[in-house]
Amino acid sequence: MTAPASHDPSIWEAIAADPSIPLDRRLTRLILEDQQRPSRQWLYPLARILSRVAVTVVSIVKRFVPRRWMSLETMDALCLWFLRRFVSPDAVELLIRHFVVETNLLNFLIRNSPAAIEPVALRPVSLAGLGDHAVVEHDLNVYDVFIALDGAPVSRSEPLDFQQLDVPPLDPERRRRRILRLDIQTALCLMNIPFCIALTRDEYRRAIHSMRFDDSLLDMLAVVCGDEGFRRWTSGTMSIRIDSNVDVPRAVYVHALICEYAHARLVHLAESASGSLRGAKDASPSQRG
Repeated sequence: MTAPASHDPSIWEAIAADPSIPLDRRLTRLILEDQQRPSRQWLYPLARILSRVAVTVVSIVKRFVPRRWMSLETMDALCLWFLRRFVSPDAVELLIRHFVVETNLLNFLIRNSPAAIEPVALRPVSLAGLGDHAVVEHDLNVYDVFIALDGAPVSRSEPLDFQQLDVPPLDPERRRRRILRLDIQTALCLMNIPFCIALTRDEYRRAIHSMRFDDSLLDMLAVVCGDEGFRRWTSGTMSIRIDSNVDVPRAVYVHALICEYAHARLVHLAESASGSLRGAKDASPSQRG
């Protein structure tokens, strides 16, 4: 009797093969490779503590000194310098991509609802595009769209407008020489500190709370598309509850993944709709004959 062959699968192998993950293979590989960086294993646990302590101290002091400690221009310049010199190009690409993906989701809701609001224009294609207050604008867009939808509640839409779900080629400046190549989660921990310093307490709180609308976004996408699949990724966070005790870098990372999952679902629906339309056109001549 032959003994069964030994098999020692890795976590990464199993995740990459998980058929429930809706992301395309390249994006999945990019995310998994980023998580396997040495900085994710060795520096992230320390950076997470440092970020939490620093932000807590800054937030407490700001209660007594309620003013802007750093201009938004300085924050942008500092973060861009950090991304160019200390963060891996793959992580930078994932960060730029998130801005585009969330804009695509918001614009899909705008185009498939009676909301009286212009489509969101924030779709950076390069690292430089993350400057000019892009981070602040990114959060404000969520509020603007949700407020606009208040007077025009979403409902099942037919036919759906799937335009502009593309993600254009992105330039994370791969040829630039870097001192370190940090993973995105460690980078988020460190960038959270100047972000907290530069924003007022109310602005920082507003930015954090914007991520609590993820479940609301998924719910509206499910209604508009008539597809319960979007609700699979809800986390039970309610926008009506404001929470000041948040692990911000982790919340941002989870928020980005939720947006990627929802975007992948929309792209799948768009491809299915396009395939059905082509099938109907191909069938029409024979039906006429």
